[in-house]
Amino acid sequence: MSASYLTMLRPTQWLKNLMLFFPPFLSGHMLAPGLPGRGLPLFAAFCLASSAGYILNDLMDRERDAFHPKKRLRPIPSGAVPVRNASILAALLLCSGLLIGLTFPPAVLQLLGAYVLVSLLYSLALKSVPLVDLFCISAGFLIRLQAGGEMFEIPISPWLFLTVFLLAIFLSIGKRLSETRSLGDNAIDHRSSLARYPAGFLPGTMYMTGSAVLVTYAMYVVLKPQLIFTVPLCLFGLLRYILRVSSGQNGDPTESLLKDWTLLLVSSVWLFMVIWSIYR
Repeated sequence: MSASYLTMLRPTQWLKNLMLFFPPFLSGHMLAPGLPGRGLPLFAAFCLASSAGYILNDLMDRERDAFHPKKRLRPIPSGAVPVRNASILAALLLCSGLLIGLTFPPAVLQLLGAYVLVSLLYSLALKSVPLVDLFCISAGFLIRLQAGGEMFEIPISPWLFLTVFLLAIFLSIGKRLSETRSLGDNAIDHRSSLARYPAGFLPGTMYMTGSAVLVTYAMYVVLKPQLIFTVPLCLFGLLRYILRVSSGQNGDPTESLLKDWTLLLVSSVWLFMVIWSIYR
């Protein structure tokens, strides 16, 4: 039973909250004194808030997820966790995250509140609106990026902002496309917004945003010449993800990273090159 509750929190998705540390990491301040004292509470608050959002989303989708080949095995649609218990846990997680947020500077607390609001609106209504659903997901990443910048007092490069924004859109489109292809005629029953994307729209926009990500990332590293050799890795990673989605594999970004050894290797090499270039 406890395993079901842990699964419901989706701890693997907490990887997305590492975006909070991108500003200090890419600016060379990751080893600055006092960073853990500010970073760990920030990370914890966003993990609690994001898990609350995942539970709420599962609660809202439990009837549709019951007919999904994989999502029907999740704790709420499978019945392993009662709806009442899941609702109480979501409320406790959200309150805990906001309580931690009260210790943050006002700007960071506002960003945490904005993240909670976007997650709430997404779960209640916006996930069914074409394009708006993609921009809501991207907004979540941008809020994390900005929150990290505010907490660690590091300005966010416009090119980094655009790269994160476009990358989130790119990955969200890939996930939608993989859902459409894996579920076939049942895709509409699982996610109503998929019915309103014309044939060819998702593949075309995935290629377009993928190209834009490469351009904005290249412009970002032009200002950091020591990272210029990471551009080929960026291109390889984008192409690998497109190949994965086009081959009918799962397009979930976290699952793609953790289960696709090629993407994991490329990401690890990119991380090593950034550390070596900035911190040596």
